[in-house]
Amino acid sequence: MDSGSFDAYDVPADLQGTGHDPDGTGRRVPGVPAPRALATEAVHAGRDDLARQGVHAPPIDLSTTYPSYDSRGEAARIDAFAADGVEPEGPPVYGRLGNPTVARFETALARLEGTESAVAFATGMAALSAVLLVRNAMGLRHVVAVRPLYGCSDHLLTAGLLGSEVTWVDPAGIADALRPDTGLVMVESPANPTLAELDLRAVAHACGSVPLLADNTFATPVLQRPVEQGARLVLHSATKYLGGHGDVMGGVVACDQEFAGRLRQVRFATGGVLHPLAGYLLLRGLSTLPVRVRAASSNAAELAGRLAADPRVTRVHYPRIGGAMVAFEVAGDPHDVIAGVRLITPAVSLGSVDTLIQHPASISHRIVDANDRRGAGVSDRLLRLSVGLEDVEDLWADLDRALGTAPGPGRVLREAAVPNR
Repeated sequence: MDSGSFDAYDVPADLQGTGHDPDGTGRRVPGVPAPRALATEAVHAGRDDLARQGVHAPPIDLSTTYPSYDSRGEAARIDAFAADGVEPEGPPVYGRLGNPTVARFETALARLEGTESAVAFATGMAALSAVLLVRNAMGLRHVVAVRPLYGCSDHLLTAGLLGSEVTWVDPAGIADALRPDTGLVMVESPANPTLAELDLRAVAHACGSVPLLADNTFATPVLQRPVEQGARLVLHSATKYLGGHGDVMGGVVACDQEFAGRLRQVRFATGGVLHPLAGYLLLRGLSTLPVRVRAASSNAAELAGRLAADPRVTRVHYPRIGGAMVAFEVAGDPHDVIAGVRLITPAVSLGSVDTLIQHPASISHRIVDANDRRGAGVSDRLLRLSVGLEDVEDLWADLDRALGTAPGPGRVLREAAVPNR
């Protein structure tokens, strides 16, 4: 996805300017601003009221509770929230019900994903759990899912820890797997850790009226917006690219207003709230998201090309959509590569400004049954590389040393086209 325009949205009257000409007729429509490009939206979304408040940086509201001398009015607002999860109008009530700093991040992420709303949680797994609980509460406990997914997502579904039942299928089998009690179809594209890609539009069509949840953690809205291809729910582990610096944990679901209301009710009841400081850091992370993703993607494409030409590497997985993730299978012992890096950090997680490498079969997907893991393409020789912003020559020098000198069989199978550099 390029830095194209977004749909118009409402802004405060004193910031509206002269309006926008949506139909090209020269007729300005007051209150409707010109659409903004991705880079602009990343910097300004969630901050539109700051100038009016006389501040430049978003404030951090650390209050857990808020005074109210109108208990009748407060009761009415709580009743409204209990009915449909609508965000209470007026001053905040309690930190578990909502927080102004977190709300800024939610507004910004919804703008970037092109959805009506977004609901943030303490982690990505808390966000996924809330989605499952919403559907379970409606008697829709069956989930249809496509492997591979992030290992803990796979485990949560397979183990039925929240009372869900999962049917694992290939994309072509989604429609046949749907049942009257199917509440959700879940996919991840590009997938963790193989970077396999799905035709989200075709998947959404196969779902019929069942909501499609697309995990967009790897792509981010910089590379794709799943709602434009038919997904109803977009999941992020905000810990990764949205935060972008390896210093904050969070999760978020971008969705329509109705589903957001139900998610807020679950968040209030279960307490999986995002801390205000985390909300601030995530909002700050969004401002550089397009720049970071594009720069890291350039490095990743270069490394993918070099790895694909290296006889010590037997297979390279790099998505056609691009991105900053590379997965590759080695001819030798992958554990030796992990032990051999010095500049690159051997660690779980991804999406930071620095480069990380890990062995999925040992860590991120260890919790998945070995046969299921291998059946989804997660081989024991697969390494996952989250490429950062370092100089690409320094990164390659570190990988070259870690791969060692023993040549492999010289067999290169490309999972996807590696862009020319």
